[in-house]
Amino acid sequence: MLKKILIANRGEIAVRVIRTAREMGIATVAVYSELDRNALHVRLADEAYALGGQTAAESYLNTEAILDAIRKSGADGVHPGYGFFSENADFARAITEMGVAFIGPPPEAIVEMGDKVSSRKAALRGGAPIVPGTTEFVTTAKEIQDFGNEFGWPVAIKAAFGGGGRGMKVVQSADQVQEAMDSAQRESKAFFGRDEIYVERYLTWPRHIEVQLVGDKHGNVVWVSTRDCSAQRRHQKLIEEAPAPGLPDGMEEAMGAAAVKAAKAVGYYNAGTVEFIYQDDDFFFLEMNTRLQVEHPVTEVITGIDLVEWQIRVASGEKLPMTQEEVLTARRGHAIEIRINAENPAGGKFLPSPGLITKLVTPDGFGVRFDGGYESGDTISQYYDNLVGKLIVWGKDRPTAIARTIRALNEMVVEGVHTTIPADIAILEHPDFAAMKHSTKWVEEVLDLSNVGTSAPIPAGEAAEELIERKTTVEVNGKRFNVKMWVPEGQAVSAGPAKAKKPARAASAGGAVGGTGSGDVVVPMQGTIVKVLVEVGQEVEVGQSVVVLEAMKMENQIQAEKSGKVKEVKVKAGDTVGSGDVVVVIE
Repeated sequence: MLKKILIANRGEIAVRVIRTAREMGIATVAVYSELDRNALHVRLADEAYALGGQTAAESYLNTEAILDAIRKSGADGVHPGYGFFSENADFARAITEMGVAFIGPPPEAIVEMGDKVSSRKAALRGGAPIVPGTTEFVTTAKEIQDFGNEFGWPVAIKAAFGGGGRGMKVVQSADQVQEAMDSAQRESKAFFGRDEIYVERYLTWPRHIEVQLVGDKHGNVVWVSTRDCSAQRRHQKLIEEAPAPGLPDGMEEAMGAAAVKAAKAVGYYNAGTVEFIYQDDDFFFLEMNTRLQVEHPVTEVITGIDLVEWQIRVASGEKLPMTQEEVLTARRGHAIEIRINAENPAGGKFLPSPGLITKLVTPDGFGVRFDGGYESGDTISQYYDNLVGKLIVWGKDRPTAIARTIRALNEMVVEGVHTTIPADIAILEHPDFAAMKHSTKWVEEVLDLSNVGTSAPIPAGEAAEELIERKTTVEVNGKRFNVKMWVPEGQAVSAGPAKAKKPARAASAGGAVGGTGSGDVVVPMQGTIVKVLVEVGQEVEVGQSVVVLEAMKMENQIQAEKSGKVKEVKVKAGDTVGSGDVVVVIE
């Protein structure tokens, strides 16, 4: 069994791994950027090492800094979490070459299944049907245009080495290809460190069904559960549930068998997820995520299986503790997971809302679990994923789970930033969701969010009363230590909650703030301008995009709220802007 695990990640998933490792008697090591110096995962780990830098590229994607932390800590295992290096074969090889266990699949399987193009080939070998698409990377806009003209529009441009909807763009016509391709590659590079893309046919009203599986190093592979992840915005999941409801008899078993065959075709072990698109009683292989999924807890609560524990045991060389029959027999009830993101869902725009969490109160009660990466006083940074935490709810059946989830969401309190909670409640209360009539496009095309999430975050109050006994942290040669101090009251050495900042202005339904009167187009959050879409003297209409803002690794179209002529463009590509900054003036 492994003795010390370094978690090469941050936020909720790092906290999740630390907690299971602690229960197993395994020491944990955190790594952190400058912005995450006092993050929850750092506070919970037994040891912590500084990576330096602020952005993902400077910290959590800095291979040498992470390898150095492994050497200094003496960790004998590394858990990559999800995102960052979790599906990077070069990183996995670098770990194993050090004689350290990589808590994930073999590098060869990551290469074949982590690459969305080669994974389609593996799925075909395993007998799974695939959506029409390219089996090689596309490098030019013409290739995409030719594909669309042959198979029909719309088409989906996708990051070959990514997931979670990042680096995915839906293109309606040939003239949109170049801009969408550029955007997909920028997002993919920013979040995954690689910009290869491929293209496939985009189905009109599909459900997103996935199969959780786990394999060991002895050739055993079991599928644990299906999940429905159809409630999405911008191709990113909002709500997941297990098992996938409303499937015809035998369909779940067929998906599970196809997933196992695809995994065995590449010699897969550890946790992984095979994703399918389901439409008109047919399913098609979409991709395989060679890592632990964000939504794994819904599978855990209906089976009683700790998937992180299984990952660690497999990486330690143990056999799977349960057979396929035992896994399926253990399943009971229905579970729902809500991804609570720091986003303003006003008008269905779901604009990022980074900032200080001034108050966070999570719900409780029978069948309720919360997996979080933040506490009151922590800050959601523009440089990382905006997941605040995950609410996981179990019920004896789907209606019970839905009702219990709504109750729990209404009890949850998040102040200081906008969250997706109002949109989550709107989804759960809609009759289409109860009747399983929704699809991956339903949130954006059907759900009415015009009156949701329009209010500003509750302003922060004063910081809590200072204590005489103080705790702080110090770094010695890059290693973090917790220190307790007794100092005079009022002396500023505490590493407690920061003073509240002025809350950012809320984003309007149009994606800009405050532009209706003066014609000033302002950005609703801190970020980087990646493209300017207008020039001085150009006529624009209400709702027309004027700049593209990258924040939290997602590109956001900032729109005009007034028709007229562009009087001034105040930014250029590469500029960093803050919440409320004017980027374009319209007269």
